[in-house]
Parts: sequence; structure tokens; C-alpha cells
Amino acid sequence: MKLLGLLCAFTCASMLTFSTQASTQGAVRIKDLARIDGVRENALVGYGIVVGLAGSGDSSRSLATLQSVKNTLESFGLIISTDDIKSKNAAAVIVTADLPAFAQPGDKLDVHVSSIGDARSLTGGTLYMTPLKGADTRVYALAQGNLAVGGFKFSANQSVLQRNHPTVGFIPQGGTVEREIKNQFVKEDGSLSLILKHPDFVTADRIVKSLKQSTGFDVKAVHAGKVIVTPNEGDSVISAIAEIQQAWVVPEVASKVVINERTGTLVSGSDIHIGSVVISHGAIQLTVDTDFYASQPIGVFIDSSDGIRTVVTPTSKLNTTQETEALYQSKEGTNIAELVSALKKLQLSTRDIISILQALKKSGALHAELVVQ
Repeated sequence: MKLLGLLCAFTCASMLTFSTQASTQGAVRIKDLARIDGVRENALVGYGIVVGLAGSGDSSRSLATLQSVKNTLESFGLIISTDDIKSKNAAAVIVTADLPAFAQPGDKLDVHVSSIGDARSLTGGTLYMTPLKGADTRVYALAQGNLAVGGFKFSANQSVLQRNHPTVGFIPQGGTVEREIKNQFVKEDGSLSLILKHPDFVTADRIVKSLKQSTGFDVKAVHAGKVIVTPNEGDSVISAIAEIQQAWVVPEVASKVVINERTGTLVSGSDIHIGSVVISHGAIQLTVDTDFYASQPIGVFIDSSDGIRTVVTPTSKLNTTQETEALYQSKEGTNIAELVSALKKLQLSTRDIISILQALKKSGALHAELVVQ
């Protein structure tokens, strides 16, 4: 009897799990659909000097680099003039990094370094300690370290061999956070704002219904890209956010066909429907052959003063070649996958198919947004 009870409990649990999985088919977590307003990365930027270059740094024409080297040496007690600096082993650079949300002092950042002078290469260089500032001009991190450059440039006897960009470098974990940014994501009334990554009225409405059902919070949509959630009084903010992000929603997917005419790439959903339409596609090739003939006047003695002379006369032949015409007729309910498959069987190129899709959009038979890159 006890074994039978355990078997029933296991069966009920399995059915509940299956039901939960079935109900979430095609669903996406809100965490992947929206972000919390106020939780974001912040861009950092700084001006620095890369040293240790093997003669591939900025030339003496770069006054900013000379002044920077002079200021650096003066900070160590060395007083020199910019005229005394002849080395090409230093280069002025711009240093950038992204400060993640909730980063704490001591955390490491990846740093990107780009030359702003006339340096030929940053290979083998070391970035001197550079303060990185935010939009408020306050220093939030320091950058320093050896550059990893994924390129090179060599020259000899006016021959140049270059791969990638040798004037751009990367320092993994080369930045150190020195100041924390306060992320204000809870409003004064205790509410939170969800910002949809792809604004859509249907998706926003489904998020509202899902959160009301699963959490019981006060939820309302402001517009297609913003939903305001007010947790229950006394609830932990962190627990409320975790509960919100783990809720499941079936997002509304916009019907789009993305085509790239330069590469001939076509990407679309296979369930996009096409109305009844007849497609006729053919190409006419025109060939022009021109021959030149000399027209010689008759007679032995000819006076050129009378306007009589030899004339070259062009003669052109026009030939037209018409390729086999491709004819396709669709039925109501045909999707784009079936259309493209049928056009491929007619041996049409990708560029021909792109032209046909553009014509279908203009005719109103393609029920999707056409994005041309």
C-alpha cells in the first residue's frame, strides 16, 4: 500500500513537471527579454602613453607625445626639454573600457588601446599607468600593462607587409576598478522599471499578465518598451527582482525578412506567409559587336581641299539572348520557406530571389517587414 502511494506521488509529480514544461514551450525568461532600469554598463576613457616600442612609436612631429613624455619624466624629478626627446619608442594612445554594473574596487576590467599619433605599430609596448574617467570626469579605474596586438607591419625598400591593425592593442584584465558607481534602480516609491530590449506592445502586455499571475505584484505597462513593477510592501528588493526575472513569457516575434544585397544573404522566419501571387522572372542579354570599315574615295588624283578624304565607318550588330523565363504561382497560405525552395528549384540565384522579394513587398503579397542592408 505504501509502495502504491509512492508510485502515485511520483506519477503526479511527473505529470506536473511535464505540464510545466509544456506550458513554457516557446517561452523566454523575462531576464532575457528586459533589463532593470538603472542597471547598466558605463563607458570609461583615458589618455595615456605606450612605451617600450622598438622605434615604431610617434615621431617628433607629434607634439602631444613629446609633451606627455616630458610631463611623465618630470613626475619622477627629471627636468628636460621637449627638444631633448628624440626617441620613437613612445606613442600617445586613447584607452577605453566598460565598467559593469555593481563593479567593486579591486575588480579587473579588459582595456582597449588605440594610437592617436603617427606610430607605425604598438607591438611589444607597455601602457603606462592611465586614469580612466567617466562621463562626470571622475576617475573610476586605472589601466596599465603589456599590450596584446593582433597584427603587424613591416617595411623594407618601400615594400610594406601588414596584417590587421598594429596600432590597436588589448590588455586582458589590464584595468583595476578604484571607485564604485551607485546604481539607482529602485524608485522613490519602491517601484522597478523593466526596459524591453525589443519594444513591442503585445510582449509588454504578456509580461504584465505573467507577472500579475506568478508574483501578485502591482504591474502596469507604460508603453511598448517599459513596464513598471511595484513589489509588495515588506518584500526584499533582491528577491523581488529574482522572482521577476525568472518569470516566463512567450514573446511576440515580428515578421521580418533581412537581406544583404552586397553578400547575397537572406535570413527570415520560415512561417512568414505570402499571398496568392504569380511570379515571372526572366533576363534579356544584349550583345553589341562593332566593326570599323574604311571608306576610300574613287580616283587616283584627289584634291583634299574639296573635302574628299578617307572616312572610317563603324558598323554595329545587335544580338539579344533571352534566358529561360522562370514562372512560379503561389497559393494562399504559402510561406516564405516554400517560396524560396521553389525558386531555388528554378535555378535562380540568391540575388534574383532578393529582387523577387523586393517586388513582392511592393505588391503587398509579402506579409512581413523587409530589411535591406
